[in-house]
Amino acid sequence: MHNMPKKYYALFTLPTIIAFAIAFLIPFLFGIYLSFTNFRTVTDTTWVGFSNYIRAFTGDKNFVNALWFTVQFAIVSLILINLVAFTLALLLTGGVKGTNFFRTIFFMPNLIGGIVLGYIWQLIINGILLNFGVDLTYSATYGFWGLIVLMNWQQAGYMMVIYIAAIQSIPTEMVEAAKIDGANGWQIIKNITIPMVMPAITICTFLTLTNSFKLFDQNLALTAGAPARESAMLALDIYTTFYGRVGYEGVGQAKAVVFSLIVAIIVILQMRLTRTREVER
Repeated sequence: MHNMPKKYYALFTLPTIIAFAIAFLIPFLFGIYLSFTNFRTVTDTTWVGFSNYIRAFTGDKNFVNALWFTVQFAIVSLILINLVAFTLALLLTGGVKGTNFFRTIFFMPNLIGGIVLGYIWQLIINGILLNFGVDLTYSATYGFWGLIVLMNWQQAGYMMVIYIAAIQSIPTEMVEAAKIDGANGWQIIKNITIPMVMPAITICTFLTLTNSFKLFDQNLALTAGAPARESAMLALDIYTTFYGRVGYEGVGQAKAVVFSLIVAIIVILQMRLTRTREVER
């Protein structure tokens, strides 16, 4: 591979570059352009400058509410999902009988589609809440914690598998040496396990953050933004604006651009923060 003439590099990379440009780069750049226009179709546009961005923040309070709701959801999900996944990984790498069975059981929810999962948990949670005279749409608080439960149930098993792989790659000699020196279980986790699995933590926090911010189908199935769009997350709010309000296509596109920038900035900061804590093996 290293001896391949450079003139062939373009031949092998060109198909990938073309596919990337057609599927992502060109639509993304065209979407940015549309966010500065008023349009009904992509061939009938009128330039309006930053008007759509101003309307997104000042003329539509739902976007700000959805942004705050999503940020809160992402923070809580980030903590709970990784805490649950890491705890399960520690338990299943500690010699528990039936480890392979439990790994399969915990991972299976990740294979269920978001819409199906949303309706399943809607039936379960509403079945419990109706005993108290309320349901998921009674308050945004119920919708928030319903989404938290759903997201944890779906994602924790997937993150658990990543943590298990990282924990199993820790040299046993290092753990045994710590035990000989008198380290207890918590000291081993704090000073050996966590530093050694930081690459896995970086991956899992990245996946949790991005999945939390772009959550759409579960939100649509579980609450559909009720009551009064108070439980709508960013993706659902953008969808509702773009397809549900005539003349707001440009505003919806502006929201989508802002959404992309927010996610990109947060993910970059998260990656830099966690990578600085990774340990060289």
